Amino acid sequence: MHLVTNAPESKPAITANHLTLTLGQGAEATAILHGVSLSVPQGQVVALLGPSGSGKSSLMALLSGLERASGGQLIVAGQDFSQLDEDALARARRGRIGVVLQAFHLLPTMTALENVMTPLELAGLPDAEARAREELAAVGLTHRLTHYPTQLSGGEQQRVAIARALAPRPTLIFADEPTGNLDHATGEAIIELLFARRAESGATLVIITHDEALAARAQRIIRLSDGHIASDSLNDPHHASENLHASHDRTL
Repeated sequence: MHLVTNAPESKPAITANHLTLTLGQGAEATAILHGVSLSVPQGQVVALLGPSGSGKSSLMALLSGLERASGGQLIVAGQDFSQLDEDALARARRGRIGVVLQAFHLLPTMTALENVMTPLELAGLPDAEARAREELAAVGLTHRLTHYPTQLSGGEQQRVAIARALAPRPTLIFADEPTGNLDHATGEAIIELLFARRAESGATLVIITHDEALAARAQRIIRLSDGHIASDSLNDPHHASENLHASHDRTL
């Protein structure tokens, strides 16, 4: 019998220690996050839940490197984000972190295809156009490649933003209410795409959602309240697909 001893454990994708976030200064200062600590293993699917104003989007902005914490330490993919300046953070995110925000942040002077190609070109990938076309096809926008953001509906812009986030095949994917502007059928297809891409690459997936059925598909559910982690529990998503479809059936 062959025994494996001292097998190395994979490093966490995210390690946050006592993260705080305060906006404004002096009498106008508002504390958003209060000493949040968590560790996320590589490849885990995490759902962030909580009422509006609980700090979900702010926490995602910190974890993805889009916002800098006011205090605490943050290690992402082995890099100490707490010690990086803005340029270094941008380089650390490039090609490794995909973010889907409620605000799409598409470049208005670029077509849908060019918006998706841009991060691929910045990452130095030689097949930028082919991969961008593939991702736009995956979100059902083959017929919109040459359209500009102002020529697209809100739902179509959301799908371009999702394609842009997934195209570099990031090892960490963050999605803030990714189906918020989509109809039922398209939203369900996008969620399947997110989970499929995560499964293909072994990426870590963190989703902000108000949908309890969608959250049930995650391996871990973290609930925030008033800038604190109110609960953090592992979840068995074995029956999550059935729960998700049952929830959709009840809404039809």
